[in-house]
Amino acid sequence: MKSATVRQLRHDFGTVLNWVEEGEPVEISKRGKVVAMITPPPPPSRPPAKKRPDFAARLKLRDGNRVIPASAMNDILDYNKGAH
Repeated sequence: MKSATVRQLRHDFGTVLNWVEEGEPVEISKRGKVVAMITPPPPPSRPPAKKRPDFAARLKLRDGNRVIPASAMNDILDYNKGAH
């Protein structure tokens, strides 16, 4: 851990800031006593990934292996279009 005085902080802030940017915490002292501490921010944390529902498994559970024949599907589509 690095340390700096209040005077050094006032006159050479760039150096102290570089230490912090490099990940080094810095103790600031005044008349030999530590009065403050400058630390870099914690690394950003990633939120946990959201689990998506398994839609294929839901359909399989609901419909099983049922397959609608093409002719029946065409009849349904025609009915929905109003051609009945």
